[in-house]
Amino acid sequence: MTAGLVLVDKPAGWTSHDVVAKVRRLAGTRRVGHAGTLDPMATGVLILGVDRATRLLGHLALHDKEYDATIRLGRSTTTDDREGEPIGADAEGEATKLTDSEIATVMRSMTGDIEQIPSAVSAIKVDGVRAYKRVRDGEAIELKARAVTVEAFDIVERRGAELDVRVRCSTGTYVRALARDLGIALGVGGHLTALRRTRSGPYRIDEACSLDSLEASFTTLPLAEAVAGAFPRIDVSEEDAVRIAHGQRLALAVAASPSGVFAPDGRVVALVEDRDGVAQPVCVFR
Repeated sequence: MTAGLVLVDKPAGWTSHDVVAKVRRLAGTRRVGHAGTLDPMATGVLILGVDRATRLLGHLALHDKEYDATIRLGRSTTTDDREGEPIGADAEGEATKLTDSEIATVMRSMTGDIEQIPSAVSAIKVDGVRAYKRVRDGEAIELKARAVTVEAFDIVERRGAELDVRVRCSTGTYVRALARDLGIALGVGGHLTALRRTRSGPYRIDEACSLDSLEASFTTLPLAEAVAGAFPRIDVSEEDAVRIAHGQRLALAVAASPSGVFAPDGRVVALVEDRDGVAQPVCVFR
């Protein structure tokens, strides 16, 4: 199987690990991983790496994301989504009385660089145990706020207390937490009822394949194409390609974020970053 990426349109009800297990079977290798977990309720773009392309996943996971989501105002839940138990009184009547302008004003205040407390049922580890497992075991979890960037948080359509929204955000942002915090700020509570990741870094939903289509014809986006599509490209001589492949630094002007280094024959050699004015390999493909 050719090393490369697989862009999956994850179906609802599947965990990200379920998808990895499926692709391992289709690819005939256990060397498969994913870049950025999606909850079972969520659908959309899930990037998987096969063989040597798994080395890209940590870098791809840092790219920004876009989501289409549906938020139900008027009631909070224990999980900040539709799968949790309701908390507090039903305030749907009050939620329907809110004007679009009132809601949009609060949403704008939640954009930019913000501090966000992740959902208690997130995959964040607390003393080595996932937060969601602690919550399901009956523990009360208080996670620390973290810095995230919400570039856009906009209403696409409104149906009474229900909002279809579009979110563009940095990695590490929890859309469920945005739903929760929007409801709190409006004084009526709120939770997420649907979530679809429409973009992860450079990869959009129209490039993703269903699991059924992969079952019928399994292919990967080759490693060189994957790197060229996701990172700035640097072409070097064969001599410099050999040096980079052996982990040596080169006197090249590169971005602080990873750039892909390509040999004259078109093969990708490594990802490099700027370290004190020279190109330092951070991921080598031998």
